Amino acid sequence: MNEPDYSTEQEAFWAGDFGNEYLLRNSGPALIAANVALFSRILSSTRGVASILELGANIGNNLRALGQLLPGVQMTAVEINAQAAARLADIEGVTVHHQSLLDFEPARTHDLSLSKGVLIHIPPHRLADAYDRLYRASHRYVCLVEYYNPTPVEVPYRGNADRLYKRDFAGEMLDRYADLRLIDYGFVYRRDPNFPQDDANWFLLEKQAS
Repeated sequence: MNEPDYSTEQEAFWAGDFGNEYLLRNSGPALIAANVALFSRILSSTRGVASILELGANIGNNLRALGQLLPGVQMTAVEINAQAAARLADIEGVTVHHQSLLDFEPARTHDLSLSKGVLIHIPPHRLADAYDRLYRASHRYVCLVEYYNPTPVEVPYRGNADRLYKRDFAGEMLDRYADLRLIDYGFVYRRDPNFPQDDANWFLLEKQAS
């Protein structure tokens, strides 16, 4: 079967062998527990979240945690890597779209749209497309959990160039969409004694009613 004709090198990178290796490195109950701790903090600033869409869901570590915190929540996942998408399909109640998030067109809106460790891997010239999908997929909350830097910077990633970028993703979304406002934000730390995560900042944004 022919491989999809991706529009960026980064998409092919994550759809292929590197993406397969990534999912093997990033699985296990400790990661789920850390995500439960993280998302319990984030969700405490929300109300009435009954549906969630995650862009770049990988094998579902985030959605599994969210499902524990919100029993019965409707979950939708967009994932480019075939092996990861197959693992997502094993999670009860999750609708899976096996495709690039840059090609995804939301058919409906959700209470919350989410990216975690995904925008950092989008090439800068396509970030606006990712932002638009997060924005259009939500009718209330947008949650970003990403590496933060006040100015854009490219960082070598496991020996690869042009594969990881830090910047103020939330600030750029706030500037881009006039009806978004910042609700809450925080930081997770790799040396947390109970629930360590990669050093990352999280931001919860909300659409203001028109």
